[in-house]
Amino acid sequence: MLLTITTTARPATDLGFLLHKHPERVQEFGQSFGTATVFYPEAGDERCTAALMLEVDPIALVRSRGKNSPDFSLSQYVNDRPYAASSLLSVALADVFRTARAGRCKARPELPGRPLPLELRLPALPCRGGPDLARRLFEPLGWEVEARPVPLDEGFPEWGESRYVGLTLRGTALLSDALNHLYVLLPVLDDAKHYWIAQDEVDKLIRAGEGWLHGHPERGLISRRYLGRRWALARTALSRLAELGDETEEELEPAVEEDAPAGATASDEAAAAEAEAAATDADTAAARAGSGSAETAGAEGEGAAGPEGETGARPKPLNLKRREAVLTKLEELGASSVIDLGCGQGELVGALLSRPRFTKVSGMDVSPMALTIAARKLRLERMPDAKRARLTLFQGALTYADKRMTGYDAAVLMEVIEHVDPPRLPALERVVFGRAKPLHVIVTTPNIEHNVRYEFLTGLRHPDHRFEWTRAEFAAWAARVADRYGYQVALEPVGDDDPEVGPPTQMGVFTRDQRS
Repeated sequence: MLLTITTTARPATDLGFLLHKHPERVQEFGQSFGTATVFYPEAGDERCTAALMLEVDPIALVRSRGKNSPDFSLSQYVNDRPYAASSLLSVALADVFRTARAGRCKARPELPGRPLPLELRLPALPCRGGPDLARRLFEPLGWEVEARPVPLDEGFPEWGESRYVGLTLRGTALLSDALNHLYVLLPVLDDAKHYWIAQDEVDKLIRAGEGWLHGHPERGLISRRYLGRRWALARTALSRLAELGDETEEELEPAVEEDAPAGATASDEAAAAEAEAAATDADTAAARAGSGSAETAGAEGEGAAGPEGETGARPKPLNLKRREAVLTKLEELGASSVIDLGCGQGELVGALLSRPRFTKVSGMDVSPMALTIAARKLRLERMPDAKRARLTLFQGALTYADKRMTGYDAAVLMEVIEHVDPPRLPALERVVFGRAKPLHVIVTTPNIEHNVRYEFLTGLRHPDHRFEWTRAEFAAWAARVADRYGYQVALEPVGDDDPEVGPPTQMGVFTRDQRS
C-alpha cells in the first residue's frame, strides 16, 4: 500500500524538514505487521514528493492480531491488507511521521505553521460508502477531492465497481493537519481496524481531531466508524467533542449552537447510534440524523452540575460565559474597533458583528482551515454589504510582527496564550503589546487550580496546551507584561468563582497608559 505527499511550495525540499526524513535517503521502519519505507520519487526546488510504502507481512499480521482481533476468523487467510490503504497504513503513518503530525520541527521551527499547497494520493483505498462518502469526509476540511471508483475487473465492466477508490486530495493546508486528517479518516472509510479497539482509542481520536472534528458535519459517522461501532465509546467521544467545542477548540465545556434545538441532549445521540446499529449499511442516514445532537451533549461547563433532570435546567456553559464576559468588557471600555487574535472558527467575530457599535471587526488565525470554517459559519458569501464592510479575516502568526494587527481600539486573545510554547511567549508579548499596541488587550486563559473540579480530567484541559497557570502565575505574568509595555492591568474571574480553587477562567484586562 502506498501514500504519496507532494508539494510545489518553493523550496519544495522543505518537505523533508517537515517530515523529518531526508530526501536523499531511503529509510525503513519496522512495524509489528511489516515494514514501512519512506523515500522521495522526486525532490527539487519546484516540486517534491515523499512516499510512504507499507509492505505487510501476512504471517506477522496474523501473529500480531491474536484471537481477540475483531477481524480474526477467515480474514486472517483472505484479506486485502497487503494491498489497500487501511488502518495499517494509518498506524504506520502515525509512527513514521509522529513529529510531523504534532507540528514540530526543531531545525526550522517556522515551517510547521506555514500552509503548503499539497497533493495526497492513495491509489487503492477501501471505501464503504463509495466516492460520495470520501467527498463528504474530506471536502468540509477544505480539500478538493478526486475519488475514482476502481472496477472489479476492467475486462468485465458488467461486474460493476469494487469497494475501492483511487483517492487524490488537493488543497492548501498545514502538513500536520493533512496527516491527522488521513490518520483518522483512512480507517473510517475502510470501516474496519486491524487491532482491538479499547478506551484509549477515544483519546487518540480527540487528539488527532483537534481543531476540525468537532465542527465536521459528519462527526457522528466519523466517531462511530473510527471506534468500530462500539456505541459506548462513540458516545464518550461525541460527548467529549461537545465539551471541547469552544471557538478555539480548547476547553472542557459543551459547545453552544445558538440555533440548535433547545431539547437536544446526549440521549438523542444514543438513540441515533442505536438506530444506526439496527439499520444495515445505513451510515449516511443515521449519521445525518444524529450528528447534530452532540452539539449540546456532555458534561456541564462548570463541572459541578449533576445529570440532566436532577438540576431541572442546564447551567450556561463556560464557553458562552467567557464570550459574554469579553463582549461586556469591550462595551464597557468603549471599543469600536476590535481584532480577535486566534479567532478560530469565528464565534466571537460573529458575536461582535451582531452588535452595530463595533464598526470594525477583524479575525486572525494561524490556521487557514479554521478561517475557511469561520467564513462558512459567518455566511460570508451571503453577508449584507454593509456588514461585510466591517469585517476582515486574515491568516497570520502571533509571534511575527504584522502591520495588519495595528490600528484597533482593542485586541482579544481568548484561550490562546496557553497554546504557545513558553519560550515563544516573549515574541507574542512584543508583537501584541509592543508593536500592535492597541489601547486595550483582553486575555483569557484557564485557571489550572480549577481543574480538580473536572471529574474525569487528568493533566491539562487540552492536549495542545503548552501550559496552564495558577492565579498567582497569571497575575505575575500580567503584571510583568503591563509594566514592560506601559499598560495597567485588572484581573477578573469568568465563571463561578470557587472559594477554594477560584474560577475556571481568568481574564486580564490591559489598558495602555496614554503617555506611553
